[in-house]
Formats: sequence, structure tokens, C-alpha cells
Amino acid sequence: MRFLYGAPWLLTALLLTGCMKISDMAEGTRYHLRDAGILDHSDTRRSSSWRLQADSFIYIAQGHFVPPGDVYPRPNVVAEEAFNGFVEYFPMVRRAREPAGLEEAMEQAWAVGAHYLLYTRFAAADDRIGSFDEFNDQRALDRLGVDSGVVQLMLVETSTRYLVDTARIRSRGGLISLYDARPEELLGPPLQEYARRLLGLSR
Repeated sequence: MRFLYGAPWLLTALLLTGCMKISDMAEGTRYHLRDAGILDHSDTRRSSSWRLQADSFIYIAQGHFVPPGDVYPRPNVVAEEAFNGFVEYFPMVRRAREPAGLEEAMEQAWAVGAHYLLYTRFAAADDRIGSFDEFNDQRALDRLGVDSGVVQLMLVETSTRYLVDTARIRSRGGLISLYDARPEELLGPPLQEYARRLLGLSR
């Protein structure tokens, strides 16, 4: 008898799963968890929809700019994370070993024969209290919360110095990754997603 009461719900669930792939359901769940602040979330705004060929040679560099406030990320962390995200999709990619000014980065990209320069900047970072140790050090209830950061990107064609694309990536942490995290730890996934967008693999 109990089976008869539960049968309509079971039938509905089977019909819904039959209309949607498991991967789509999982992606939808991840989207809602990010939107609710449970998982890390990022928002990328591009100035153009320019696409690159997979055999494009990209040189990645980071500016000297340090985010304002009391956050001190590694000097070249954006370039490092961008390289890690791009190398999976662009076989010909190199990065500068240390921060450089725009003109210096252009010269470096030109010297190695790169088609494009991806020039990055860590524009803003907010390292909130996310562990007991940090709370004991700072003792500030208003600093409790999730980390956030903003990265700015410029994609320049080296031969013509044409500004192909600019992008602004805003990231914020989720409750699951709250403990003892730092703003720079949020950079990897959105930079990899930007590489995918340049190839036209996702929106």
C-alpha cells in the first residue's frame, strides 16, 4: 500500500531524470550552490567575444600593482595561476618569472615570438577571517566572512599592439572553503574558464 502512495513521486523523478542528463543536473546543482554562497563563485565580464586559435602563442605577465589593504599575495600569483589554467588549452604558452610593467612585458613577449600578451593585474583582494587562528590574531567580528578578489586582464596582439580583449574577474569564496583560505586561492578556476572562453568552448 505504501508503494502505491510513493509510486507517483517515483514516476515523476524518473521522468525528470529521463529528460535531463546527469551532467546537466550536476552542473545545475553546482550553479545554484555557487549562487547561494555555498561554493566558490566567480563572474567574468569581457569587452569582446574574440576567439583565439588553439595554436596561438600566448605570453603571460603580471603588473607590479599590489591590491590595497592588508593583503599581500605572492608577487606573481596571477600570472602563475593563469599559466596553470591556460597550459591545458594552449600548448604554446609561457609566463614571465616576475612582475613587469606593460612595456617591459610587451618586449618580453616580442622577444620570445609570442602572438599575444596576456597582461594581468590583481586589482583588489579582501582576506576575511576564516579560521580560529585568524580570529585570535585580529579579534574583529566585522572581518568574519568569505574572501573575495578582483583580477583585471588585457589581451594584446604583439605584432600590432591591438587590444584584443579586456576582462574583469570578480571572485568570492564559499562557505565550504571558508576555513583558512586566501583570496589568491580563488583565482585558478575562473582563469581556466577564461582560457576556455577564448577558444569558444564555453560562454
